[in-house]
Formats: sequence, structure tokens, C-alpha cells
Amino acid sequence: MKTDMTHPYRQHRRILVASLVGTAVEFYDFYIYATAAALVFGPLFFPASSPAAQLMLSFMSFSLAFIARPFGAILFGHFGDRIGRKSTLVASLMLMGISTLLIAFLPTYAMVGWVAPLLLCILRFGQGLGLGGEWGGAALLAVENAPPGWRARFGMVPQLGAPVGFIAANGLFLLIGMALSEADFAAWGWRIPFLASAILVGLGLWVRLKINETPEFSQALAKDPPIPIPIGELLRNHALATFAGTFAVVACFAIFYLSTAFALAHGTTELAYKREVFLFIQLAAILFLVLGIITSGVRSDATSAAQVLTWGCAATIVMGLAFGPLLGSGSLWLVWAALSLALFVMGFVYGPLGAWLPSLFPARVRYTGASVAFNAGGILGGAAAPITAQALSEMGGTSLVGIYLTIAGVLSLAGLMLARQPKAE
Repeated sequence: MKTDMTHPYRQHRRILVASLVGTAVEFYDFYIYATAAALVFGPLFFPASSPAAQLMLSFMSFSLAFIARPFGAILFGHFGDRIGRKSTLVASLMLMGISTLLIAFLPTYAMVGWVAPLLLCILRFGQGLGLGGEWGGAALLAVENAPPGWRARFGMVPQLGAPVGFIAANGLFLLIGMALSEADFAAWGWRIPFLASAILVGLGLWVRLKINETPEFSQALAKDPPIPIPIGELLRNHALATFAGTFAVVACFAIFYLSTAFALAHGTTELAYKREVFLFIQLAAILFLVLGIITSGVRSDATSAAQVLTWGCAATIVMGLAFGPLLGSGSLWLVWAALSLALFVMGFVYGPLGAWLPSLFPARVRYTGASVAFNAGGILGGAAAPITAQALSEMGGTSLVGIYLTIAGVLSLAGLMLARQPKAE
């Protein structure tokens, strides 16, 4: 006889798969861009001045999607709070997938000059616009279907899309790198992961078209008509919750992109490790993110999501002090230890967000509120992370990069304190 611990997951399997696939595509799309930006986009799409300048420009194009994400959050949040979670999630996934797929067909700077980086930036912006509506909708799809006492564990399922998407992206780049020469990888091999994204997007659309609207949204719609302008209602009556939520998510973005995009660029340039070796090290480290997310989700239902997030922010503050020296040590084992520790801690500042962030807002503006807070926090914690880390590393080594993580932990802890008694209808 199965225990009732598995029953809610079995009963809501399609819903949870739909929420997981979407965030897996989100992180797959984002990380294949981050990996390509760290490895090849600099010399392929930007004029030559110095390798460091090309890498900086490449990371700046990476940050464009974070700027687009809040606009996507407002756009898709508007429809998600007015017409429903399901159809909005389908639209956001399609925009995200088409933008990613088209990157595979872009000409390089050597072919068309300045048109190449312009097209790259336009598609990157399109990626971010679609992604702006993805996480909030996926989280609501899970938590608004959760039975009593299971909200955090359901909310952690879309969070598992981060390591799933990372493993798919990183593993594919690793296989391509092992199969191709450096010249072939730079010439055409990097395009394969962008082409492969169509498979994941197709799977996500197939699953999402088979689900129903969430019960909480249906009940809210039956009780009152939809708000005409959800973002207006959010700014008038829930500005403090939005502000607090924005700062609370800074740490998870900072940890992820410093442990992935920046670490990959640093490891393959300054530390001179082979690309395939460092990709394998990151694959081994990402398993600790899975462990952190699952542990934090279970503990959040046993205690509270806010309490577990507080533990994670405190750990981020301390971990940042060790991250920089370990990453810059030159020892592959210590580098792996730094990445594993950072990603495990990330599980505690990311896993509970699926339950905690939506709890700050009533159902009628929840899609907009959760999406805006999450994506605005992404600008502070994610867009600036690789660029700032690259600059700090050149100024004073990786120890300064670790301080960046410590500051991110302080900002997220401040956000949690600001929203320590969230109220939602």
C-alpha cells in the first residue's frame, strides 16, 4: 500500500509536469544563451578590440533579457490575472521558444557586420519578454492546485526546472564539445542547442494544452470580475509586498549566474581548464541544487517558507566569503566544492519561492505581483551578476566576487524582513 505522501503528486501529475516543463525550458533557454555568451558569442557577434571587451559585450547582451523580463511580467501578468493562467502560459512559452529557435539561424558579425549583434539583441529581448510571464504562471499552476499542507512541496516542483534545464543545456554543450573540434564548435556547433530547444517547447505546449484552469483563479473570477488593470491595482495596494518580494529573490539569481555563466567564463579563461572539464564539474555541482530545492520544499511545509528562506539568506551571506577564494584557488576540487556549496545554498533561497512569493498577493493580482517581483529581482541579482563579477575579478580577483554574493544575501534578507507578515486574500 502506498503512503499518502505520494498521493497528491499522483493525483496532480499533469499539472506538476506542466509547471516543471515550462521552467525547465526557461532555464534551458537562458543557460544555453549564458553558455554561448561565455564561450563563443564575444568573437562571433561583436567587433574585435580585446577578448575581455568582447566577453563584456557578450555578457551585456545576456543582461538584455533581464531588462525585458519585467515588461513581460506586466504583459503576461495582465492577461494571466484577467483571462487565466493556462492560456497565458501557452502564449509566453511560444514567444520564448520562437525567440530561442531563431538565434540558431543568426548570421555572425563577420557576415553582416553590426546587423548581427542587433538581431542577437532583439531575439534576446524577445526571450526575456516571454520568460517574464513564465515563472509566475508556472508557480501559480502548482501552488493554486496544491492540497492543504502541500503548498511548498508543490511550489518546489517548478523550481526543479532550474536544474533540469541546466543539466539538459550543460550536458548537450558537453556532448557537442566532445564530438566537435574547437573550429567546428565555433563555426556551427553552438547552434545545435538552440535548434534543440524546439523539442522542449513542443513538449511544454503539448502538456499545457491538456490542463484546466486553477481552482483558486476560477473561484476568484466567480466571486468578482477581473481587475481592468492589474498592474495599477498592484502598485496602488500591494507596492510594499512587491518591493519586498523583489529584494527577496536577488540572492537566488546572483548565486545561479555566478556559479554558472561567470564561473564557466572564469574557469575556461583565467584558470585555463578545458571547456569539457569545467562543464562536467558544473554538471556534478548542479545535483546539489536539486538536493537543496527538495530539502527546502519539505522543510517549508513542516515549518514555513519564510523561515527556510531566512536560513538560505543567512547561509548566502556566509557562503559568499568562502566562494571567491575557493573559485580562484586553481584547484579543480576546490572549485567544485565552491560551486556545489553555492548551488546547495541556492536551493534554500530558490526552492521556497514558489510558495512564498505568490502568498504575498491576492489571487486577483497574483500572476502580475509574483511575476513582477520575481523578474525585477532578476535585474538586481541576475542581469548585473556576470558583468559585475567580471569587472570585480579584473579589479581584485575572485574574493571580490564572493563579496557580491554576500551583499546579495543581505538584500534578500532585508526583503524577507520587510514582508515578514505577508497577507493575501
